[in-house]
Amino acid sequence: MKGAIVVNTDRCKGCSLCVVACPKQCISLANKKVNVHGYPYVEPNAQSDACTGCTSCAIVCPDGCITVYRKKVEE
Repeated sequence: MKGAIVVNTDRCKGCSLCVVACPKQCISLANKKVNVHGYPYVEPNAQSDACTGCTSCAIVCPDGCITVYRKKVEE
C-alpha cells in the first residue's frame, strides 16, 4: 500500500498532533509558512514517500484538516 495526504492548510492550526501520531514521520510543520489565519500549518515532508496511508494523522486531527488517500502498488 502507498499512501498520500492532502492538508487543508487554511483550516490547520498547527497543533502538531498529526506530526506526533505519524508512525513514519511523514508530516512536519511548514518551515516559516503560515496560513491566512496566521497559524503555522503541517505539510508532507521529504519522507512522505514512506506513507502507508494508515490514517493516524487524520484520526487525531481535531479540525478534520487531513484527507488520506491509499492505493495498491504493483511490485
